[in-house]
Amino acid sequence: MLAGLSANCAEQKKLNVLFIAIDDLRPQLGCYGVKDIRTPNMDALAKRGLLFNRAYCQQAVCSPSRTSLLTGRRPDTTKIYNLEDHFRDTIPDVVTLPQHFKNNGYFCQSIGKIFHDGLDDPKSWSAPSMAATSRDVELEDGRFVTRNVRAQVDSPYILIANSPVQKPAQDERTLQRQAAKAKIPPWSAPEVGDEDLSDGQIADRAIEVMKSHKDGQPFFLAVGFRKPHLPFDAPKKYYDMYRLDDMKLASNPNPPKDVFEAALHNWGELRGYKGMPKEGPLSERQSRELIRGYYAATSYVDAQIGRVLETLDRLKLRDNTIVIVWGDHGWQLGEHGMWCKHTCFETSTHTLLMLSVPQQKHRGTKTDAFVEFVDVYPTLCDLAGLKQTEGLEGTSFAPLLDNPNKPWKSAAFSQYPRGWLMGYAMRTDRYRYVEWVAKINPKRVAGRELYDHETDPDENLNIANHPENKEVIASLSKRLNAGWRAAVPKQ
Repeated sequence: MLAGLSANCAEQKKLNVLFIAIDDLRPQLGCYGVKDIRTPNMDALAKRGLLFNRAYCQQAVCSPSRTSLLTGRRPDTTKIYNLEDHFRDTIPDVVTLPQHFKNNGYFCQSIGKIFHDGLDDPKSWSAPSMAATSRDVELEDGRFVTRNVRAQVDSPYILIANSPVQKPAQDERTLQRQAAKAKIPPWSAPEVGDEDLSDGQIADRAIEVMKSHKDGQPFFLAVGFRKPHLPFDAPKKYYDMYRLDDMKLASNPNPPKDVFEAALHNWGELRGYKGMPKEGPLSERQSRELIRGYYAATSYVDAQIGRVLETLDRLKLRDNTIVIVWGDHGWQLGEHGMWCKHTCFETSTHTLLMLSVPQQKHRGTKTDAFVEFVDVYPTLCDLAGLKQTEGLEGTSFAPLLDNPNKPWKSAAFSQYPRGWLMGYAMRTDRYRYVEWVAKINPKRVAGRELYDHETDPDENLNIANHPENKEVIASLSKRLNAGWRAAVPKQ
């Protein structure tokens, strides 16, 4: 039996779970100390719960990260490294996090983006997954138009049937995405209401589900907001919160010195949008426009989360509901000359995570304990009083709710594929260490990275090849290859 808070939760009647996912949002919030962004609703939630300063995803791209969290398994177990493959083809009998709650009497509903687009998992849900309608609009040639092309290609703006979504072949899907992106800018500020864009509609549907299930069986409500994923579309009032000239550019716009080449990428995701250069850096104005768009889209999502949480309070459900908010990975805003995610750097792997639980002893606290997204599955099981399923590769961090300063994991692990290489990263208290190994022969190390966060928190200097660090490299390599099992906290 768990001690303290988690034991109390387990002994009560079943708690609801409000499970909020945010696409591409790094820890760029007021509650994380970012003073120039407006996120009052998530900041207020942090004051009612526990904020994780050092949470890390297992791979910095949507589907592998979400698959890892929702199955409680790491990418080398799920074999999901891209946006095309489905985990039911690689680990067909796995019981997902929502599926486990469904099997234990919960009504489980997905709204918006939880699994990656086109890769929904009907076994996980009690009812067909919901998404926004096709009213998503953009400013184009001075007019507001329905984004039909993007709706067909990149997002399920329909009520998804209770069967796997039929998707085009990978090459065809890639070409369709490229063609769709080329027609739209990476940011827009239409003069529309919140409900005219997809995240407003997702909030509307979440509110409807809570209302319909407030007096029924316990629910696991997964709400997946799409912004601030590209393109940075948000109602104009959120853009008006920020002045273009006030947007601060990255202080480290150059690649790390002596970096291993595979660590970098050409941010093709952004370059595909209308008006973006095919090669070379962005202009200063384009950089400021993108940062402003990212901030505006974040504030828009924050407002929708506020609406959902206000409804939770109004329906008197807060005292019987676990609330967890997470961003599926980090995002680069010009750091190291890169945009988007797709790396093993801190900016891509460091994530947003906050948790609020009924009867929580220490509200409004923060923890510096290392936690990983694979830890979310066992944690929610413990807090809801459910037995953990077999094969989970994470550790419940429920004890941190009782003691946020409790000694915890010694490291967090991430990875990213790049051509014939796989980069394996380990974040310790002091270092970020990365080994780039051959996929067909993991014992062949093609390159290394070592960043000392005591002297270089922005990871601007790769010191892996400095002779004086030979012993450090040997020690960290041994720890990295020992893997996550050697880093778990002692109970």
